[in-house]
Amino acid sequence: MAAEPAARLQRVTKRFGAKTAVDDVTLAIDEGVTFGLIGPNGAGKTTTFSMLAGYLSPTEGRVEVLGLLPSAVDRLRARLSVLPQDALLPATDTVGEFLLHMARLQDIPAKKALDAARTVLDEVAGRDWWGQRCGSLSHGMAKRVALAQAFLGEPELVLLDEPTAGLDPRVAREMRELIAARKGRATIVVSSHNLQELEELCDAAAVLDRGRVVASGSIAELTAANEEIRVQVAPGTTRGTQPGQVPVEKLRELPVVKSASLDEERLEITVYFERRQADAESVIGQVLSLLLAHQVRISGVAKGRGLEQRVMDLTAGQGLNR
Repeated sequence: MAAEPAARLQRVTKRFGAKTAVDDVTLAIDEGVTFGLIGPNGAGKTTTFSMLAGYLSPTEGRVEVLGLLPSAVDRLRARLSVLPQDALLPATDTVGEFLLHMARLQDIPAKKALDAARTVLDEVAGRDWWGQRCGSLSHGMAKRVALAQAFLGEPELVLLDEPTAGLDPRVAREMRELIAARKGRATIVVSSHNLQELEELCDAAAVLDRGRVVASGSIAELTAANEEIRVQVAPGTTRGTQPGQVPVEKLRELPVVKSASLDEERLEITVYFERRQADAESVIGQVLSLLLAHQVRISGVAKGRGLEQRVMDLTAGQGLNR
């Protein structure tokens, strides 16, 4: 039998008065994956996250986390953890006091709470912050402490809302590495407008637009990494049969190729292939061999179109954010 999903929405609708924020959404998040929630402004992403976290109840449909309603707080204690985007730490508490308090709220026994708190603080490289007041921490340090709180007690499901928002690039990368280190130890749901971040972190994702799921699946499926390759060619390259020109018709004759085209404005060759017959690496080898034999100058190769471009296509280029 297939394992039960870690989280599930079944025909979920959420209305605020006359406004429908989430519209008949059905979604399953498999156990053990890192899953991204993606969407432009007004897509329903934050509302969906809030229903999974138990902050909001659906108007229609059913939300389950770990086989329970999110409102089953006592049964989910220590199994489900949430890091809201705008979470604030208690300024006058020391980091140690805050983490110990959160550990006790999760029913971690007093004898184990100290070790649990120190362990997660070590995990986010904050060992030396134990005695510091939370109000004295930099933004990046506070984000790490908040993430440590989300990891307390080895929760089965971790919900993270914009975990790197407002961080400089170096600290944001460090945060991604900390989250990635948890992969396999918990199911992690990340809501973020940073698509490069989600492509790097996640195994799968759902794209929401105007309250509906417009696409979901593995990152490879969403980016078409298993059925498309793109080759960037040097300026001045055109379609044709002469040396240095792109032999598009020859590319189409390759057995695994479904279609091939050259965008002369973007200087990009796009090749679609049958993924049941070959993997992307094999196709790249065949395509590059043919292009090099025709003396085509190549400046780059990529699998798929990238998550950002796919989402822009799916959501008609609306501003991506919350």
